[in-house]
Amino acid sequence: MSTIALAVHGGAGTIAPELMTPAREKAYRAALDQALRQGHAVLKAGGIALDAVEAAVRVLEDSPHFNAGRGAVFNADGQHEMDASLMSGDDLRAGAVASVQNVKNPISLARRVMDHSSHVLLSGNGAFEFAHEQKVELEDDQYFFDEFRYQQWKETVGTDTYQLDHSDKERKFGTVGAVALDVHGTLAAATSTGGMTNKKWQRIGDSPIIGAGTYANNASCAVSCTGHGESFIRAVAAHDVHALMLYKGLSLAEAVRVVVHEKLPPLDGDGGLIAVDREGNIVLDFNCSGMYRGQVGNDGEFHTAIFR
Repeated sequence: MSTIALAVHGGAGTIAPELMTPAREKAYRAALDQALRQGHAVLKAGGIALDAVEAAVRVLEDSPHFNAGRGAVFNADGQHEMDASLMSGDDLRAGAVASVQNVKNPISLARRVMDHSSHVLLSGNGAFEFAHEQKVELEDDQYFFDEFRYQQWKETVGTDTYQLDHSDKERKFGTVGAVALDVHGTLAAATSTGGMTNKKWQRIGDSPIIGAGTYANNASCAVSCTGHGESFIRAVAAHDVHALMLYKGLSLAEAVRVVVHEKLPPLDGDGGLIAVDREGNIVLDFNCSGMYRGQVGNDGEFHTAIFR
């Protein structure tokens, strides 16, 4: 039997267990479980890993619980600027968008960039023009409005302060992502985010940058990151996991450990990542108190978790 594997994340950070009410935990886990089931259905039917990670991330983008798509945070102008990327491990094709507005599912626009353009990364007005041309689903500003996100923004508006997504007194990095291995032995990764609350100057983090927040290569692994974007960019975190496996011969677990616990902390790189290798091994690791995450392997058993 060919191996299939899928993992998803909904962000990481300093998540206080005492603030995680049963209702909130149930809602987060339900969304993660739904994302896993959507992606797993693709893989179980013999579909490709790229379709699986896109399907899983779309579910998380549609949920207001995560800082991506519908739940995206407000920028300094009170608007939503979203970033996303995905990559296929067989031919290293990739697509990404940055600073896009009013696109319901940025991950699917990134897929269109991969499939229907000769480019990898489109941004801002150009990406929006491409979205119109590709007839991707758009939504008005009201669709993306969330009262909790709005109150987060009100706390910082008019100041030079920006915030990584958080809940109450949590410090949470709300990027979402997925990694998969399909029956054909192909790996894929996808990542999507709304960025930072009160961000200025069309700031872009690691999520749409291939090699920093997203990477897939059939020679090694598929990776999706979540954390302080500037640090993950400087560490080239996603690609570094691949490099440690390919060039130093490390296992997936050891390569992830080195990146998450040794290379990122000196760069203030709080956060984590999810990864799967070509054998179907799954690793979900983080250097903070929690990460919203889930996984399903060949046994078909669905697992979700928040804390260690």
